Amino acid sequence: MTDAAYDLIVIGAGPVGENVADRAVQGGLSVLIVERELVGGECSYWACMPSKALLRSGSALRAAQRVPGAADPDARVDATAVLRRRSSFTSGWEDTGQVEWLQSAGIDLARGHGRIAGERVVEITGEDGSVRRIEARHAVAIATGTTAAIPPIEGVAETDPWTSREATSVTDVPRSLIIIGGGVVGTEMANAYADLGTTVTVLSRGGLLGGMEPFAGELVADALRERGVDVRTGAAIASTVREDDGSVAVDLEDGTVLRAEHLLVATGREPATKDLGLASIGLEDGDWLDVDDTLRVRGRDWLYAVGDVNHRSLLTHQGKYQARAAGDVIVARATGGEVDAGAWGVHAATADLAAVPQVTFTDPEVASIGRTAEQAEEAGLRIRVVDYDLGSVAGASLHADGYTGKARMVVDEDRGVVVGATFVGQDVAELLHSATIAVVGEVPLSRLWHAVPSYPTISEVWLRLLETYGRPTA
Repeated sequence: MTDAAYDLIVIGAGPVGENVADRAVQGGLSVLIVERELVGGECSYWACMPSKALLRSGSALRAAQRVPGAADPDARVDATAVLRRRSSFTSGWEDTGQVEWLQSAGIDLARGHGRIAGERVVEITGEDGSVRRIEARHAVAIATGTTAAIPPIEGVAETDPWTSREATSVTDVPRSLIIIGGGVVGTEMANAYADLGTTVTVLSRGGLLGGMEPFAGELVADALRERGVDVRTGAAIASTVREDDGSVAVDLEDGTVLRAEHLLVATGREPATKDLGLASIGLEDGDWLDVDDTLRVRGRDWLYAVGDVNHRSLLTHQGKYQARAAGDVIVARATGGEVDAGAWGVHAATADLAAVPQVTFTDPEVASIGRTAEQAEEAGLRIRVVDYDLGSVAGASLHADGYTGKARMVVDEDRGVVVGATFVGQDVAELLHSATIAVVGEVPLSRLWHAVPSYPTISEVWLRLLETYGRPTA
């Protein structure tokens, strides 16, 4: 027996779940969304928004300092003001506004922990301990995202380390911080806390920003070191311990001992699928959920997994892209409509495969789309790599004195199209969408010559990349 029924039940009310629910409601379905924490999810309260708010003041100040006459070169950010502004973007970790949006969109909300309790049935344990069983007439969508992974390093779990949540919601700036991990979270938080006046050490087993073009991590590491951050690549950690005075000691395998007030672990994410009742339908709790391009869990025609939880692309904007496809295809299947699930179809998340844009908001920023040179070669493509010094573009030299950066274009020689692009430099995030359109649209290089960048802007790098590649002949 069930207590109620909806056409669709969504577990997880972050931006991904909200978008699945919204598309389904717009298509005429009744929708219940279940959330055990704050409506708005990780991105709104502990990730995208607060982290970028922490970073913005420092990057804005340095940008002004790079233009003579714009700012005192010795000025520092006001840490109290930065934290206050950060908190404004999280609404003080209160979700009334998000709940009101759900209501206005016609989406019902259940507060509590949702678990699958059989085919098309969700059991919800409320905040008061009450339990309800709700039937999903057509589909259940899991949009629970990920949680920070704690590495199997001796003593780490016992030191009560920070994860990204603690790093983005801090109320007092620490004097010193050791960061384990050289990925996006580690490098962004190194930037943010260095700006706030913290003595920062970054420990990474490999280079920074692994998985991106190698020069991206190298330029970011150089910039961090110039700002006083102790960046140690190739660092192997033996153990950690919380000292009697409250500080954390990190022992490296080479015998070095580092100490700091706090330890931030930023070594990856794991799926938030524990205690979701997946075993009741023959799946493993705690696993990533394998889906097809319409975001339907393979072998379960009623179950969808959308966003980070399916491990296709751990990015909010890509999860929302998936959510629009998933919400629409759930409606189509529920109403007997046509399903357009082919490559680049309205119901397919094709961009996940090789056209994912990403910005790392370090200083310099790193903006990338599609395949790196290494990934393109591994995919069997015959490629040509075109590099250009971003600082030599006229718009860049006007943008900031001493502008340092690099651009790379990866070209599929057999089709004559861009399959990857990476930009590293101040404010390059706004260059990325043009590259995304080129990759997704598979725009021939011969046509890109007719997309004339305005002068003098940093976007003129597109012309320089094309010139370096070579102008087509008649």
